Amino acid sequence: MKINIGSILTKRTLLNPTNEALFDVAQGTRFSYDELNSRTNQVANGLRSLGVKKGDRVALLMMNCHEFVTSFFAIAKIGAVIVPLNWRLVPDELEFIAKDAGATVLIAGSELDVAITELHSRGDRTDVTHWVRVGNTDTLPIFAKSFDSVVNSQPSTEPEITAWNDDLLYIMYTSGTTGLPKGVMHTHNTQMAALITLNATNDFSIGDRYLNPMPLFHVGALTPAIVTAYRGLAHILMRAFDPTAIWTLVKEERINNALLVPAMLGACRMVYDPSIHDHSTLRWFLSGAAPVPKALIEAYQTMGIDIHQVYGLTETCGPACTTTPEDAIRKAGSTGKAFFHTDIKIVHPDGTTCLAEEAGELLVRGDHIMTGYWNRPDATAESIKDGWLYTGDIALTDDEGFIWIQDRLKDMIISGGENVYPAEVENVILGHPGVADVAVIGVPSDKWGETGLAVIVKKDPAVTEADIIAHCDGKLARFKMPGGIRFIDVIPRNASGKALKRDLRIQFPTL
Repeated sequence: MKINIGSILTKRTLLNPTNEALFDVAQGTRFSYDELNSRTNQVANGLRSLGVKKGDRVALLMMNCHEFVTSFFAIAKIGAVIVPLNWRLVPDELEFIAKDAGATVLIAGSELDVAITELHSRGDRTDVTHWVRVGNTDTLPIFAKSFDSVVNSQPSTEPEITAWNDDLLYIMYTSGTTGLPKGVMHTHNTQMAALITLNATNDFSIGDRYLNPMPLFHVGALTPAIVTAYRGLAHILMRAFDPTAIWTLVKEERINNALLVPAMLGACRMVYDPSIHDHSTLRWFLSGAAPVPKALIEAYQTMGIDIHQVYGLTETCGPACTTTPEDAIRKAGSTGKAFFHTDIKIVHPDGTTCLAEEAGELLVRGDHIMTGYWNRPDATAESIKDGWLYTGDIALTDDEGFIWIQDRLKDMIISGGENVYPAEVENVILGHPGVADVAVIGVPSDKWGETGLAVIVKKDPAVTEADIIAHCDGKLARFKMPGGIRFIDVIPRNASGKALKRDLRIQFPTL
C-alpha cells in the first residue's frame, strides 16, 4: 500500500467533507474538511510555483495557526520535507538548524520578523532562497513574499503525489548531549505507524473535538494534529497555552480530549471555577514529559476527567508507553505499559534483559521509531541497534509489568514540557571568561516540573549570578536559561572526567 501523510487529509475529505476539521482560535477561522483540503492544495500548488520539488526541505517557523497545518499537509503531498522550527530559539540556533537541514524555503509568521530579518542578513550562512511570510502585509519585510500572494491565486486541484512510504516526511530537531541539535528523521511510514498505534491505544472517536494548546513544532502536538485528520476529529488549535482560555474553550467548543503537560494541568486546575466553567463534554487529558503528581490525578478524577499519562520521544514519533485511567492512581508515577503496536524492554549494559525491579536502559521497538538522525550516521548507530531504539532513559518494571522511569542517562531536563540538554547550556556558560568549570543539573520546580541549576566554579572571583544570566541572555532560548546559579570550589568528576551529577543533585536538591 502506498502511504502519503498528506493524502490522509484528501481521504478524510472524501469521507466527511462537511465535518469540521479545524478551528484556528486566535484567528477565529473555521474549516470543514473540504475547505481545509482545498486550502492545503492551494498551498501545495503555490510551493510548486516557487520550484519546490520532492526532497526539498521547507522550514516552518510559526506559532500555532491554520497556515502551519495547511503548509504541513501541503509539503507532505508534494513530497518535500518539513522542518518544524521552535519559534522560541534565538537566531544562532535557528541558523544552525536551517543550514544543517539545507532548507531552501522558510515560511515564517509575522511575530518572528525580528528573527527572520536577522537570519536573512546573514546571507549564505543558510541555504534559504525563498522567504515566505504569514501575516500582516503592511509590515512585510522587503526580502519576503507574503504567504497569501504565493497561495491565493493557485488552483485547489489535488497536486501530484510524489512521495510515499519510506520517503522522508519531516526532520524534527532535538538537542543532543554534545549540545548540537540533531535532526530526527521520520518518513510517511513511520508517521503512519505512530497514528495506528495511537488509535489502537487511545480513546479517539470520529466527531471528537480535540483541543491542542501545544506548539506544533513538538511531536507531542504534531502527531495528535495529524491524528485529527486520520480519525476524523475536529482540531481546535490554540495559538499558545492559556489556562483560563482552556476552560472557556472546553465549554464553548464542547471539547472531548486534549494533551497538556503536567505543568499545564496544574495551571488549569488552579484557575478552574465550577461556578462558571462547564467540562461536561471532556473525557480525558493526555499528559506527558514528566510524571503527573498523584494529587493532581486525583483532583481531575474528582471532576470526572481521566488522565492518560504517556511517555514518548521525538525519536518514536510520539508514542512509547501509556498509563490507562484505571491505573493512574494505583500506579501514580509509573509511565505504564507499551502502546499497542510498540515493544518495550529494559536491558543491562551488556544487552541482557533486566528482571523485574532491576534498573537498566529503556529500549523501544516499533514501525514508528525514526529512521535515524539527519546526516549523523554515527549518532544513528549509537541509538538504533537491531531495530531497538536506545532511549538513554533508565527504567525498571514492577511485578505487574508497569514501567517506572528512574533517571536519564543523557541528563536531559524537561522544563514545562520543553527538552533542555545540560551540555548545550554548559557550553554557553563556559564561554564566559570568568567561568572555570560548570555542570547543569535539573532540580524540581513547582511551576515547570524541572528547571536547570548551573553549578559553577569561578575563574574570576568577582563573577556574580547576574553576570552569568546576562551572558546567557540572547544565546539561549528562554526555556533553556538556568533557573538558578550555585558556586562551588570544584565539580566532582569520575575517573573519565564526567561530572558526577547524581552527587550534585544530592548537594543541591532545590533552587
